[in-house]
Amino acid sequence: MLSQQEMSDRLEIQDLLAVYCEAIDGRDWAALDDIFTADAIIDYTEAGGAKGNLTDTKAYLAKALKPFAGMQHMLGLPVIKIKGDKAKVRTTTFNPMVIEQDGKPHIFFVGLWYCDELIRTEQGWRIQSRREEVSYFHNLPENFAPVDP
Repeated sequence: MLSQQEMSDRLEIQDLLAVYCEAIDGRDWAALDDIFTADAIIDYTEAGGAKGNLTDTKAYLAKALKPFAGMQHMLGLPVIKIKGDKAKVRTTTFNPMVIEQDGKPHIFFVGLWYCDELIRTEQGWRIQSRREEVSYFHNLPENFAPVDP
């Protein structure tokens, strides 16, 4: 049986993952400061993106996501393994994205997992390391290339 602390930790971690999606889809880069640790390493390279610290990642996201008219990150249930003040989390993610192609909206789909390492801080749980693991791309536009990291 889960203890009250572990139930609380799991809910806080799940909320943090959802807030990340809201921040990205809403292009609220400042909100990432309350999701990641200041020394976090974020790795989007498997999907063609950048790897770097939080400051570099926020600048990269602002540039890389600018061409998209819309995106909607949807999470599956995370697998959460907590050990003291650290946690490892793997979360299925489905992300439809809209980009203009030939003057019309083109929707494509990205399926991936977020592989995260979190740490409990005085402000609550924060992501210390995030790595995307790609499962698939579907309906990519012709000649699509991610923004150079």
